[in-house]
Amino acid sequence: MAHTGDGPRPKYQRIADTLREAIQAGRYGPGDRLPGENELMAAHGVARMTARQALGVLRDEGIAEARKGAGVFVRTFRPLRRRGIQRLAEQQWGNGRSIWSADIENRSLEVDQVTVSEEPAPDRVGAVLGLADEEPVCVRRRRFVLDGKPVLLATSYLPMSLVAGSAITQEDTGEGGTYARLAELGHKPVHFREEIRSRMPTRDEASQLCMSAGTPALLICRTAFTGDGRSVEVNEMTLDAASYVLEYDFDA
Repeated sequence: MAHTGDGPRPKYQRIADTLREAIQAGRYGPGDRLPGENELMAAHGVARMTARQALGVLRDEGIAEARKGAGVFVRTFRPLRRRGIQRLAEQQWGNGRSIWSADIENRSLEVDQVTVSEEPAPDRVGAVLGLADEEPVCVRRRRFVLDGKPVLLATSYLPMSLVAGSAITQEDTGEGGTYARLAELGHKPVHFREEIRSRMPTRDEASQLCMSAGTPALLICRTAFTGDGRSVEVNEMTLDAASYVLEYDFDA
C-alpha cells in the first residue's frame, strides 16, 4: 500500500513491512521464528529500539507473538472467517444446527463460560426491545473458544415475558440454540440487523480474550426481529479483531 503521508515512513515501519511481506509470501510460515532484534540490527543497520519497534508492529497487528526466552514467532492461529449472512439463515438453526457451523468447518469450538440470569433491562437494550423501565430480561453471557483461543464474548438480552420457563433460560438451549427455541415459542426471527464498530478493548475484555497489546476489538450488536417487526433479542458481541475476517456474501 502506498504511503500517503508527508514524509518517508519511519525505518521500523519499513522493516515491519518487509517482514509482513515475507510472511504473506510464505517465506515464514505459521509457527516459524522471525529474525530477532540482533539479526534485524545487523541486516538493516538500525538501533535495537528500532528493531524492537518493528517486531512490535507485527505483534500489535496479531501477525506475530512473543514467546518468553525464545523470540518472536508467526502466529499459528488461523483467523475465523465469520460468514455474516449464511450463519443466520433459518436453514442453519431451523434444522438444529448451531449458527457457528457456517463458520468453523472442522475446527474445535467450545463455549467455556456460560451464565444465565434475570436482570432489569439496561436502558439501551430496553429501548430496542420496546420494554417498560426496569422490565426484566433474560441475560445470557458466553465466552467462545476456537482451537483453544478465546475469540468472542457475547451477551444476549431477551424479554423475560417471552422466554420464561423455556430452555432459553437454561445454560444449554438445545439443538438450533436460542433462535430455534424462539421459533417454538411462536416468535421466530425472520430478520436480523447487525451494527459493527471498533475500539480498543477494556482491560477485562483483553484479559478474557487473551488479546495481544495494541489489538483492537470489534463490537457487533445484533437485533433479531419477528415477522411483525417485533425485536426479540439484542446480542452484544466483543471480538478479538486479530482472530476474525468478516465476510458478507450477497446478491446484487
